[in-house]
Amino acid sequence: MADELGARLDCVTRRFDRVLELGSSGGRYGERFAGAELHVIADPAPGPGVGVVCDEDRLCFADGSFDLILATGTLHSVNDLPGMLALARRILKPDGLLLAAFAGGETLERLRAVLLTADLAARDAAAARVHPMVDVRAAGGLLQRAGFALPVVDSERLTLRYRGLFALLDDLRAMGETSCLRVRSPLCREALAKAAEIFANAADADGKTAETVEILYLTGWAPHPDQPKALRPGTARVSLTQVLPTRQNGGDKGLIPGNRKV
Repeated sequence: MADELGARLDCVTRRFDRVLELGSSGGRYGERFAGAELHVIADPAPGPGVGVVCDEDRLCFADGSFDLILATGTLHSVNDLPGMLALARRILKPDGLLLAAFAGGETLERLRAVLLTADLAARDAAAARVHPMVDVRAAGGLLQRAGFALPVVDSERLTLRYRGLFALLDDLRAMGETSCLRVRSPLCREALAKAAEIFANAADADGKTAETVEILYLTGWAPHPDQPKALRPGTARVSLTQVLPTRQNGGDKGLIPGNRKV
């Protein structure tokens, strides 16, 4: 995630002098901002390089403190993501940039389904086993709701393959990425055994079962008068029929139903 956010920063032709990094990225941004006026690393847990310990949805910085916020890999487990984005918008200077990457709603699809089926088979009841995560469409709406200009959200899907359910669970524990739900129901042995069986039955010919991780990438700018703005409806000068095929000019049937302008 940090490498991808760094690549996206390379496409921005401006200098950032006051940088807030949410979630320690293992020092991947250190050299990039070595000459910055201010580079603050904030994280909910103390660690190497962490300068401020705080939750992402309780940012303790003054309005207009930063011109760049990088959130690397932590926002999927924030308790109040809409509130966090509103705070980020507030502490950015006008025309400041937010870049974020975190796990999206399609992450661990197979694990969710396996645990649900196993719960129902073992005790005829179901409980939430994976905390909810935001999907790509909702993320765009949250950026707009928080007041960001020029919001962009895109996603990347990664496929990981495991020889068994317990190898996947070991990975999640080692990453500190087990469920962060406040209220959790214990998984009985029968359900766990059934889940392992279902997971194994879904394996490919080589004995490995695929699991999905979706990564969402969010880009948003704090509003500024000099930013590009959409034209008012009705001010277009070019008709879509001039650039796209229609029934009249022999193109795809029904592609443009009328003489709409853009």
